[in-house]
Amino acid sequence: MIHLLTVDWLLLLEKLILIVIVVMASLVIAMYETYAERKIAAFMQDRIGPNRAGPLGLLQPLADGGKLFFKEEIIPNHSNKILFILGPSLAMLTAMITSAVIPWSGDINLFGRTVSLQIADVNIGILYVFAVVSLGVYGIMIGGWSSNNKFSLLAALRGASQVISYELAMGLSLIAVLMITQTLSLKEIVEQQMASHWNILYQPLAFIIFFTCALAECNRTPFDLPEAESELNMGYHQEYSSMKLGFYLFAEYVNMFISSAIVVTLFFGGYDIPFLDEAAHADWGNWLALAGLVCFMLKIGFFIFLFMWIRWTVPRFRYDQLMDLGWKKLIPLALANMVITGAVILWMNK
Repeated sequence: MIHLLTVDWLLLLEKLILIVIVVMASLVIAMYETYAERKIAAFMQDRIGPNRAGPLGLLQPLADGGKLFFKEEIIPNHSNKILFILGPSLAMLTAMITSAVIPWSGDINLFGRTVSLQIADVNIGILYVFAVVSLGVYGIMIGGWSSNNKFSLLAALRGASQVISYELAMGLSLIAVLMITQTLSLKEIVEQQMASHWNILYQPLAFIIFFTCALAECNRTPFDLPEAESELNMGYHQEYSSMKLGFYLFAEYVNMFISSAIVVTLFFGGYDIPFLDEAAHADWGNWLALAGLVCFMLKIGFFIFLFMWIRWTVPRFRYDQLMDLGWKKLIPLALANMVITGAVILWMNK
C-alpha cells in the first residue's frame, strides 16, 4: 500500500489542473469548430453563414449549445434505457481521454517547478491512442442498437465495420514511422523531429494513408456512411435528442481536433517551430513554450480546415467503394510502405 506521505501532491495538482484545461479547451474548440464549418461551407457556397448571434455570428455556437441543453429529452419506450444513455457518454469519454498522451508544448517553469504540458508521458503513447480509439466504436454500436430503430442499427453496423476496416490500414501506416523513430512515446517522436527533420519528409505515403484513415475514423465526408441522411434518415443517433444528441455531435468534433493533433505530432513536428532552433533560444524560457503551443495550435487549425474543406468538396463514397478502398488499396499500400521502409533501414545500416 502506497503511503500518503510519498505522494507528490503538487504533481497531482498540476496534472488535475492540466486535465481541466485540456478538457475545457477541447470543448470550446469543438464548439467553435461548428461555427468554422458553417462559415467555410457558406464561403464555398457563396453564402454568408451565421451572422445574427453576436458580432459576426460568434455567439452562434453558444446559441446552438443552449438549444440542445434546453430541448426536451426523449427516450423511446422500447429502447434499452441504460445502454441508450451509455452510448453517447462512451462516445464523448473516448473522444476526450485520447488527449492524455499528446505533448502540447515544451516544459515550463512555474514557482520553481518544471511543469510538463503533457498529462501522461507514457512510453507506449501510440498504443494508448489506438486502444482508446478502438473503444470509440462501442459508443456508436451501443447507441444504434439500444435505440431499437432499424435505421439506427444499420448505421451503427456501417460505422463499426468502417472503423474496424480503416484501423488496420492506420496501424500499418504507423509501423513505418515507428521503424524510423524506434519509440512509441509521442514526446520522444516530437523531440526527434525537432533535432532532425519532420517525419513527413521520410514518410509521405504513411501520412496520406494515416490522414485518409483519420477521415474514416471521424466519420467525416467522404466516409460519413454511418450518417448518410439520404439512405438512413439520420444515422445511428436518429432517436437521440437534447444533450445526448449533443454528446454525439460534440464527440465528432473533439475527435477531429484530437486527430489533427496526432497527425501534427507524428508527421509535422508537434510543437516544433519551423525555421527556429529551440535549443539556441532556451533563454526565452516560458515564452518559448508558449510560442511552441501557439505554433502547435496553428498546425492543428490547418488540418481542421482541411477536414472541413474535404467535406464540402468531395462527394460521399458508396459503401462498396469505401470498403474496397480500405481493404484493397490502403492496406496493401501500407504493407508495401512498411516493407520498403524496412529495406531502406537495413541498407543504410550496412
